[in-house]
Amino acid sequence: MKQFNVPNLYRSSLISSIKQQRKQQDKLKKDFTPTLLNLGPLHIYLARHFGFCYGVENAIDIAFTTIDENPGKRIFLLSEMIHNPQVNADLVKKGVRFLQDTYGKQLIPFDELDANDVVIIPAFGTTLEIESLLNKKGITTAKYNTTCPFVEKVWNRSEQIAVNGYSIVVHGKPKHEETRATFSHVSSHTPTVVVSNMSETIALAGYITGKKPAQDFYTEFQGRYSAGFDSNLHLQKIGVVNQTTQLASDTQAISDYLKSVMIRHHGLSAATIGEHFADTRDTLCYATNDNQSAVTSMLETAAEMAIVIGGHNSSNSSHLVELCENKLPTYFIDSADRLLNTKEIENRNWQTKELKTISNYLPAISPMRILITSGASCPDAEVEKVIRKLAGFYEVAEKLDILSAKYR
Repeated sequence: MKQFNVPNLYRSSLISSIKQQRKQQDKLKKDFTPTLLNLGPLHIYLARHFGFCYGVENAIDIAFTTIDENPGKRIFLLSEMIHNPQVNADLVKKGVRFLQDTYGKQLIPFDELDANDVVIIPAFGTTLEIESLLNKKGITTAKYNTTCPFVEKVWNRSEQIAVNGYSIVVHGKPKHEETRATFSHVSSHTPTVVVSNMSETIALAGYITGKKPAQDFYTEFQGRYSAGFDSNLHLQKIGVVNQTTQLASDTQAISDYLKSVMIRHHGLSAATIGEHFADTRDTLCYATNDNQSAVTSMLETAAEMAIVIGGHNSSNSSHLVELCENKLPTYFIDSADRLLNTKEIENRNWQTKELKTISNYLPAISPMRILITSGASCPDAEVEKVIRKLAGFYEVAEKLDILSAKYR
């Protein structure tokens, strides 16, 4: 796999050594059990897979290289390159300015741009409309495009099946940058609709089978279907793709459900299912799958609590919190600074995004067992900072240093 030039401030020698050792021991990635850091009164279990993925490292490499190669030029990011506050803050310190916020709200008018400016496309991608607007201004987007290859894979696969007459159902958060970008690219080739969960998928099935009045579709899915979408016609031959940071199990459940609806409605067999339903399992992101599978396996380990580290608006991090919360007390933080002391932690609600101080989060148990993972846009350096701060609380920092030397 390609190696990227990622600034050392995001790296951690401890985490890198652990990951390298696990990789050597498990080259086929079949062992999803966590790594135990035994610090005596504190036991930390690190998920088998976590942190920067291929797409994130690619984006960071391109962004920082772009800055170095364009001294004196105005450099803009279309929106947050990735959902990590530290990385985005570091880019701002280097003079990069954001044109839009996460939800597409304009921060700097496009009218202020000219052909001499550099605009970096974020890892989530962008819409065809925005690409066209920038290109018409003489701003070349291709050279500074950090769109994740696995997001582009979803677009390419959708285009392939569109040729065979399939409409596309996108499983994603309608307001998320990636979903907006995917909707734009996919709908340029075929009729497209977005569903955010199983409840909406079941509602969509009602229009497939004709159990719900066709005209109601346009109200129920307002703003989430492509121009000219005909609910009577365009739901009879479909394929399902996803926003790559969604729970893979949720996407698979949605796909399996719609497949079963098609089988019953059209009287299909295993041999004829392709006449109405496309197999798109190959579009699921490997990193999302690995991180979620690692958390699922980690949760089989007895522990008192879990900590998930990631940006508050990081979709993939939020889903890791969701998985953990179903099993044990879980805290969602974006940096070690959220660990205020041994009594208080600033926890982010992954659903409402509310930041709240929680008291007495560390029970008086020995050994204290904590599960730790992080989102795909979280630097390993931040994970190490969290581990070191916890080790300091338990006065076992020297044991962590000894352990770190062992892994190097």
